[in-house]
Amino acid sequence: MRTDIAIVGAGMAGASLASAIRGRARVVLLEAEDLPGYHATGRSAAFWSETYGGPGVQPLTTASGEFLRNPPASHGGEGFLTRRGELLIARPGDEPLLDRFQADFAGSGVSIEATSAHRFVTGMKAGWDAALWGPSCTDIDVARLHAAYLSDARRHGVELRTRAGLVAAKREDDGWSLTLADGTTLQTAVVVDAAGAWADSVARLAGAAPLGIQPYRRTMVQLRIDPPAPADLPLVSDIRGEFYFKPEPGGRLWLSPHDEIPSDPCDAAPDEIDVALAIERLQSAVDWRIEAVERKWAGLRSFAPDRLPVYGFAPDTPGFFWFAGQGGFGIQTAPAAAEIGAALLLGQEPAAMVAAIDMDRYSPSRFRR
Repeated sequence: MRTDIAIVGAGMAGASLASAIRGRARVVLLEAEDLPGYHATGRSAAFWSETYGGPGVQPLTTASGEFLRNPPASHGGEGFLTRRGELLIARPGDEPLLDRFQADFAGSGVSIEATSAHRFVTGMKAGWDAALWGPSCTDIDVARLHAAYLSDARRHGVELRTRAGLVAAKREDDGWSLTLADGTTLQTAVVVDAAGAWADSVARLAGAAPLGIQPYRRTMVQLRIDPPAPADLPLVSDIRGEFYFKPEPGGRLWLSPHDEIPSDPCDAAPDEIDVALAIERLQSAVDWRIEAVERKWAGLRSFAPDRLPVYGFAPDTPGFFWFAGQGGFGIQTAPAAAEIGAALLLGQEPAAMVAAIDMDRYSPSRFRR
C-alpha cells in the first residue's frame, strides 16, 4: 500500500491532524493499541485553561477556544466546553507567586483577577485566602472531541489501522517503507511522529535525532468526600503547583498531586505514595472528610526540553515530521495545533484561527540554534 502521509499515533494529536488535512492528501493513521486514545488522551483531567502550560502555550489554547465552543457541523456542531472557572490559591507568603503569575499573562487578553479563595470554596482552611480567579476555564468533553476528529478524518478518506505500531522505518529515494506490528508494510512520502510518550522512540526507528522528549507520570484520584463536592466548584490549583482538584458528577472530587515523575514510555499506573501525597496536600487546604478512594489512575505527559510543543519537519531527516511534546495541554490546544501542523505539512497558508501565531517558536529547528 502507498500513501502520502502516515501518522504514527491516533490519540488526540494524530486524530486532530488527520482531520485538519481534510482530504488534501492520502493519510493513514497508525495506532499501536486495540483502540485509539488509550494512553494520554483517555486519561486526561479534561479542562481548558488559557494559562495552563504558561505564556508559550497560551496563544495555542486561546486560538483553540472558538472551535471548541462552536465546532463546525463536520465535528458535530455542539460545543465541547462547559463553564467551570479556575481558582489559583496561595499560602501566606506566596503572594509574590500570584503577582508573578499575573505579570506573565499581562497583555495576553486572558482575564485574571485577584480574589479570596473563601468566596469560591466552602471549607478552605485558615491561611488559604489570597487567590486569583480565571473565569474562562472550562471542562472539555475529551471523548466526544476525540471521536469527532476520528469521524471527520474517516469521512475525508483517512484509514485508521489499529494494532499497527511502527516496527521499522527505512528511508527510500521517494519516501519511506514502514514495517508495522501487524506484519504489513506501507510506503509513504512523509512520516508524522504523533506518538506522544513514544515520540523519541519513533524518531530513532526512522533514524532521526531524538529531541529529548521526556514522558512524566501524572497521578489522578477520584474521591468520595463529605460534604459532597458542589457541582459549581471551580478547578482549584495551588500556585506552587503541588495539587489541583475539580468536581465530578455525584459530588465526587478529582484530585492530583500535580506530580511529574520521569518515566519510560509505558502503560502508566499510579504509585500508592503519590496517591497518599495527593490526599495529604488536599487535607492541608480544606476541612472536608474523605470517605473513600474510589478510583486511581495515571497517565504520561511528554515534554520537549523547553516544555513547548514541537511541530514541523525534522531538519536532519527528510520526510520526517514532528508533532509531539504536547505535555498536559495537548487536548486544549488540539484545534490550533492541528491547523498549524496541516499548514506546515502541506506547505499551505495557515487557517485564519492560527494566522497570528508565531509558528516558528514551535519548530524542531529551534533545538539546533
